[in-house]
Amino acid sequence: MGLLTQLATFPLAPVRGVAWVMERALEAAENEYYDPAPVERELAELEQALLAGDIDEETFDRREDELLDRLDEIRAHVQGTDT
Repeated sequence: MGLLTQLATFPLAPVRGVAWVMERALEAAENEYYDPAPVERELAELEQALLAGDIDEETFDRREDELLDRLDEIRAHVQGTDT
């Protein structure tokens, strides 16, 4: 970028800075949302709750289906971005 271009676009620098910060925040949020570790941890806790008798089989099945669907969504997202 030349000096004249920098001077001409200098008033837009704060906007570019805010846009950059917003992009990083969105990226961090997406990384957190598509992290499989919390879902896998919740599946393990769910199984422990079933074995301990804290929940019944129907509750376990329903919640397990939800968590497995979430894992499928995460895996599909990861495969979609890797290709």
